Amino acid sequence: MMQPVFKPHSVHQQELFPLNLNDLIPENHSARLIDSVVDQLDISDIISQYKGGGRSSYHPKMLLKILFYGYLNNTYSCRKIARAANENIYFMWLSGGLQPDFRTINDFRGKKLKGNIDKLFSQLVSMMVDLELISLEKQFVDGTKIEANAHKYSFVWKKAVEKNKDRLQGKINAVLADIGSAIESDMVHTDNQSDPKIDSEKLQEKIREINQNIKKEKLSKQQNKSLQKLEKEQLPKLREYEQHLGILGERNSYAKTDTDATFMRMKEDHMLNGQLKAAYNIQISTENQIITHYSTHQTSTDFTTLKSHLEGFEKNYKKQSKQVVADAGYGSEENYQLLEGKQIDFFIPYNMYRIEQTRKHKKNLFHAQNLFYNKEQDFLVCPMGQRMHNIYTKKSKTSTGFVQHQAVYQASNCEGCPLRGQCFKAQGNRRIEINHKLQRLKIKARENLESELGREIYSKRCIEPEPVFGNIKQNKGFKRFTLNKIAKVNVEFGLIAIAHNFSKWIAKVRLSNFKPIFYFIKAINKLLEQLLRQYFQFLINFC
Repeated sequence: MMQPVFKPHSVHQQELFPLNLNDLIPENHSARLIDSVVDQLDISDIISQYKGGGRSSYHPKMLLKILFYGYLNNTYSCRKIARAANENIYFMWLSGGLQPDFRTINDFRGKKLKGNIDKLFSQLVSMMVDLELISLEKQFVDGTKIEANAHKYSFVWKKAVEKNKDRLQGKINAVLADIGSAIESDMVHTDNQSDPKIDSEKLQEKIREINQNIKKEKLSKQQNKSLQKLEKEQLPKLREYEQHLGILGERNSYAKTDTDATFMRMKEDHMLNGQLKAAYNIQISTENQIITHYSTHQTSTDFTTLKSHLEGFEKNYKKQSKQVVADAGYGSEENYQLLEGKQIDFFIPYNMYRIEQTRKHKKNLFHAQNLFYNKEQDFLVCPMGQRMHNIYTKKSKTSTGFVQHQAVYQASNCEGCPLRGQCFKAQGNRRIEINHKLQRLKIKARENLESELGREIYSKRCIEPEPVFGNIKQNKGFKRFTLNKIAKVNVEFGLIAIAHNFSKWIAKVRLSNFKPIFYFIKAINKLLEQLLRQYFQFLINFC
């Protein structure tokens, strides 16, 4: 019986020539692409943050390489990246054998990349433009909400703060009025004691004046107690409410553990009931499923983000795309006017676009958009043939401060009309509000969408940004930020976007290497198909 033979194995045996990690990295490995790309990046702004003298620092390009490779392989923890630099041969090769600890990596990510990640991202995109992977001529825009690194129940609501603040100011005014009625002429500024809009600075000044000019004997025991409560409890509480309102700004809520995060309705949560979470609204532009631009916002609605998103794109690349494609969540008068002013072809439906295509809507003669409009004399005609004249123009402002103008039309006499029940149910004569500027922009949007180019390009919207978000959330498992504050959150998503683009870059390079094989297989299949067709034709003729 032959004895088994084993290969020699000894972990304690030293080799004469040390092992070279470069020989273990395949030529087409993603680590080599990251190494080559990072070496070409301009990081002068990052290097300028380092101070001269003292102990030597780890080179920023080395830290960028291990961060990019870590995010590419779904490793987002700085502790895990630091451990991989000691154990993983690809991290060890990228770091050149250096072993930075997790604090160094985390400080570099949170401090040095803050304000610089956008420049690195745009440089990477420009390289992909040079390789003709993208053109930056179109933008498929979409947004998603990603949960913030904040406690789910540490919320502050603007309405509740304003309500409690008004209630507190009522108590403060009552105390000041009570004390003012008990004092004599030595009290100063008594005419402003009942000011309903008193703030903490004014209140502190009033308390100081009372303590300096009023003798305690002139106040009753209850009034002295109320004055003491006013100074020790109500004044700090008023300052707290003012601080909350200062942080909120135009938002309706924020989280105490991350004051930049806003509570938004999420499509998924740990209880599967769609509850509110502290989150950020992430907007991206894609082309060929490659992220060309991203931006972080604190508002939950998408239509309020388009202006700043496009401005960021133009700032990064010193140009603007010729076409912008988005869903109905971006369809608004403000956005249409913005895109038209920039001479951008937009393919963005409005909220009622799908409904207007239905037969039921087109046959509804009572709908405001289906009424006949005389532009020269500025009047509408109802289904009964009665004219509805323009009585005045109403102005309104959106949440972003954009001014809209609605023309109000009213019928002269709707009493006794046989179609009144079908036309409207309100009292008096029917009134209709029409925004003519928005109607014109809607017609242009509809024409763009229904054109041959519009049908072709809008059909690609569902396979552009949505699969990118699906890849980030499901495949890469990134559903929650690990850093706080919007500046660091922007850095974190920038790293995610860079990692996603690297994965697309690698996939397209590998696909290009196999194109000759694909063409050969396609040619063979076509030849076999022709032979089979000729064979069956021969059998048919023979029979």
